[in-house]
Amino acid sequence: MKYTQIRNATSIIEFANKKFLIDPLFAPKGKYDGFEGTLNSHLKWPLVELPFSIEKILEVDAIIITHLHKDHFDEVACEKIPKDMCIFCQNNEDKKVLENYGFENITVLCEDTKYCDIKLSITKAQHGTDYAIKNLKSRLGEVCGVVFQHKSEKTLYLAGDTIWNDFVDEAINKYKPQILILSVGDAINLKYGSIIMGKNDLIIAQKKIKDVKIIANHLEAVNHTSVTRKQLQEFILENNIQNYVLVPKDGECLRV
Repeated sequence: MKYTQIRNATSIIEFANKKFLIDPLFAPKGKYDGFEGTLNSHLKWPLVELPFSIEKILEVDAIIITHLHKDHFDEVACEKIPKDMCIFCQNNEDKKVLENYGFENITVLCEDTKYCDIKLSITKAQHGTDYAIKNLKSRLGEVCGVVFQHKSEKTLYLAGDTIWNDFVDEAINKYKPQILILSVGDAINLKYGSIIMGKNDLIIAQKKIKDVKIIANHLEAVNHTSVTRKQLQEFILENNIQNYVLVPKDGECLRV
């Protein structure tokens, strides 16, 4: 497979000769005010520009939207994506929202969704601690991950915007992925703490799966993330996990 880091969680996964665009955030640098009540809320985001033109990014076969937070699907993406593009989403509620935007070709992911001869399996995720979800459910909402399977490819698990919890363990135990894509920017709500994974979760993943390859994303693009690529690289070297973890720059393509 090939993985191209675009920006934040936006990426392109080329898997079994099909290209999937993940969580399109297309706004120019500085378009949106910082998320209220989060780290560095005074900063406008995105913090960086897209590395490629939107037209180039949209040269894909299908789009997967793990959830509808603005940093995973924004108004510019809504405007620019062709309304007949094949889109996968997590539930009927998100499907209805997308249909109201005019999109016509939407499939709700399940545990055995087929796209050509690729199997896509939805996994549960949790965008923060139990305490955070209890108090911020309307803001954090429901999110998901996705497992990609094909006879010619290593099994890939895109965990999505989640902390490490039983849902992640269950997905790993069930699907036994060889490649993980983890959001490890440690986004911070000032009152309720981390709402996605951080540095230490790389060690948990490496210990849990033998010979895993981990791709780290959700970095340096939105105001509330607290981990930089430099900090992550230093942590990786300090913990001797450099053979397992990849930290692509925006615009970088990896063959895994």
